[in-house]
Amino acid sequence: MKPIIRFAPSPTGWLHIGNIRTALINWIFSQKNQGTFWLRMDDTDLERSKQEYIDGVKEDLTWLGLSWDQYTAQSDRLEFYKTAGETLKKLGRLYPCYETQEDLDFARKMQKARGKPPIYDRAALKLTPEDIQKLEAEGKKPHWRFKLNDVPVSWNDAIRGNITFNDVTFSDPVLIREDGMPVYTLASVADDIDLGITHIIRGEDHITNTAVQIQIFEALGKNMDELTFGHLQLITDISGQGFSKREGSLSIRSLRAQGIEPLAICAMLAKMGTSDSIEPKHYLAQLVEEFDFSKFGKSSPKFDLQELEMISRKTLHLLPFEEIEKKVDGISRDVWKVCGGNIEKVEDLHYWQNLLLDATNFEFTPFGENDKSILTAAIETIPDEFSEETWHEWAKEITSKTNIKGKPLFMALRLALTGKDKGPEMKDFICLLSPQIILQRLQSALKGL
Repeated sequence: MKPIIRFAPSPTGWLHIGNIRTALINWIFSQKNQGTFWLRMDDTDLERSKQEYIDGVKEDLTWLGLSWDQYTAQSDRLEFYKTAGETLKKLGRLYPCYETQEDLDFARKMQKARGKPPIYDRAALKLTPEDIQKLEAEGKKPHWRFKLNDVPVSWNDAIRGNITFNDVTFSDPVLIREDGMPVYTLASVADDIDLGITHIIRGEDHITNTAVQIQIFEALGKNMDELTFGHLQLITDISGQGFSKREGSLSIRSLRAQGIEPLAICAMLAKMGTSDSIEPKHYLAQLVEEFDFSKFGKSSPKFDLQELEMISRKTLHLLPFEEIEKKVDGISRDVWKVCGGNIEKVEDLHYWQNLLLDATNFEFTPFGENDKSILTAAIETIPDEFSEETWHEWAKEITSKTNIKGKPLFMALRLALTGKDKGPEMKDFICLLSPQIILQRLQSALKGL
């Protein structure tokens, strides 16, 4: 049976690299096995979920090349979750609780003071029908908890192997809030059953959730032999700190704004925490071909932005001209051939492309005390046209007039003609410039001195 996978972000902030790594691994696994990839928006938190974040999720995934086969939003399925909740109530697995947050906080403090684990004590199960009637007459509305069975819970994790919880040491989870809204735990399980999800691949911070959710799956009639879990190691920044959507730490949109190549992000995140080396790729398909859950370890890999920037540069240099044409309108194959090896980001290529076409002057940054002599001699000896040979001949003529050669000579010409102190080989680049632009820039630089 072909797998049915889902990526289920909560649209309460911008996606960061941790979120995207989960999406990427799910997408790659789906592609590897010709499966179905669902994008499910877990937006039951109506106060914090925003349309701009929903749009941002779709925009980020599209930019990275991660397409989805099906889409749904939990906010459109509230009646469905209500039905699932009613089923659990009839089974006696959901029970009403009337404690306030202050009551629960106080109970936890008392448990800690007595050296007991701060879990819910199931006090609501002792309420009589008369107690409940009285509380509701006072205007109190219940939240509903799922009664966990005190039995071992285990599963064969696709990444971490066998995981077992021998006894339940968790509070009975709240599945429905006082306002009747389902929480993530109920909505997620109900959706996974209804959509026929076969594999749930997510971060290791969900391992405890999985232990709880398995009991909810079983209570709702799910055959657990049809469902596989896999828990990825969490990645951290170089200092060992995690990432957070709410803090906006290293969001995908910020990396895009910095000019990082999308394929570089995928190439790095797909290999982090695996036995494979991290290196630039030509296509996403390569990551699909090389994917295997057995390659993932258990230790948390560290994300290094400088390493990503390096991978991005190398990725850009590997791109065929046909891909570059899509990124830079009107670029010629000659410009890419001459300038491609020196750029770090696509915006750099825009700079060199515009430099060839735009005769607009830019402020000349002096290099040395002999700049005036060099520029004067360059104007007096400028060839009618340029080739690799005439570039060297021109330099020799300038040297014969000024007795200046080497770095002072070539740097003064580079700054005058490109505005940069580094870049493509001048003997190649100058052949792309028109003689008129060359003369104008030399004159402008001289005038600036």
